[in-house]
Amino acid sequence: MNLLVKLCFFLVIISKLCNGYSTNEVKLNFYPPSCERIECPKYELIESGKDYEIRSYNSAMWMSTAPIDDISLYSATRTGFLRLFDYIQGKNNYQEKIEMTAPVITQVKPSDGPFCASSFVVSFYVPKKNQPNPPPAKGLHLQKWGKTYVAIRQFSGFAADDDIPKEAAALSASIAGTKWAAPVEKSQGADNTTMYTVAQYNSPFEFKNRVNEIWFTFDLDKSPAI
Repeated sequence: MNLLVKLCFFLVIISKLCNGYSTNEVKLNFYPPSCERIECPKYELIESGKDYEIRSYNSAMWMSTAPIDDISLYSATRTGFLRLFDYIQGKNNYQEKIEMTAPVITQVKPSDGPFCASSFVVSFYVPKKNQPNPPPAKGLHLQKWGKTYVAIRQFSGFAADDDIPKEAAALSASIAGTKWAAPVEKSQGADNTTMYTVAQYNSPFEFKNRVNEIWFTFDLDKSPAI
């Protein structure tokens, strides 16, 4: 993907987010088609429930921004994506270009109120060939996951600011009463703030079979036995 196409990719996805465009009427439950074309982190499917999945990711590696304070997911993602776009274009300590991967994820720590800034961390999945020696870069840091469990909910369309909290609440409702609810809640921390991650898989030029996901990450080792 050349520079112009990538810039168009970025501008269109931000435009869709900003305008709140969404087509979330399609119920999904499949491996994102984009992962057949570009590299995605591998996972093991632990359970497929009603409107949710439980996955296990092992040794995924992400290049991440510092926390970005903003009131808007789209604005924070725009800021973070620009930094990561520069990184994969060679603005790193090795001046090395890196292949595009999916998903781009945005970790969200919600604010206490509608007009307060939330905290966002935007991350790029590091391709396997770069994982032995990922190029460092100023303002970015490497996240190395051990075995990490994830409760996920898929939704279609273009992720929009107004839709994301609703999707996160729907995921929480889906796992309520299951054996996964307690581990997820324990992993959220002591402040009762529901932290979640938004995973986006598609180019904005794809209008069919779009896949986005809400993730709750958790660690079974810190929870009662399942």
